[in-house]
Amino acid sequence: GLDWVRTLPPVELSEWPATPGDGARFTSVASWRGPFGPIEYGGRTYGLRVHELRRFVALPARTRASFELALDIDDADDADRRRLEEAGWTLTDPRAAAGDPWRYRGYVQGSSAELMIAKNLYVDTNSGWFSDRSACYLASGRPVLAQETGIEDLLPCGRGLVTFATIDDAAAGTEEILGDYDRHSSAARELAAEHLAAERVLPRLLAAVG
Repeated sequence: GLDWVRTLPPVELSEWPATPGDGARFTSVASWRGPFGPIEYGGRTYGLRVHELRRFVALPARTRASFELALDIDDADDADRRRLEEAGWTLTDPRAAAGDPWRYRGYVQGSSAELMIAKNLYVDTNSGWFSDRSACYLASGRPVLAQETGIEDLLPCGRGLVTFATIDDAAAGTEEILGDYDRHSSAARELAAEHLAAERVLPRLLAAVG
């Protein structure tokens, strides 16, 4: 019974300046499960990030990049934690990485790129979901390797923003970004300025809600 207004996430470019980046460190800030459980709707179950991330556990062994997650994961999921670490993932305390806006910005801009793995809900519904966190990476000149959620219909992909559906796609996307990093870095900032800048997104949103 609600009329939903769709919007891309706005980012204030002056707060997220493009800074030099290099190396091969893909990061993200994420919750393993989050505060809510899977959703049942129409006889189908829509899951969480855990249900997607498990599909990509072997990714570090498939590329020359390093992968680090500032991951909020409960002690009850210790078996999954061990599986990630044994597969080559680095896990760090999300409070240290994102405990305040300045640490969060420092963590993003200290990365080479983002690996964005979405919640199963967003993937299965092909919802077009895109993270405000990824917008900050792009604005900082950090390429984003993003799981397909339907965003391909809303933002230009291929340079700066590279999407994947399978682990083979993710490995290929990683190597594509690393192989032409400067081009992808410049394209990331350009994409943010053209499509996600607050000065562009917010007027459209305010007009839509009257």
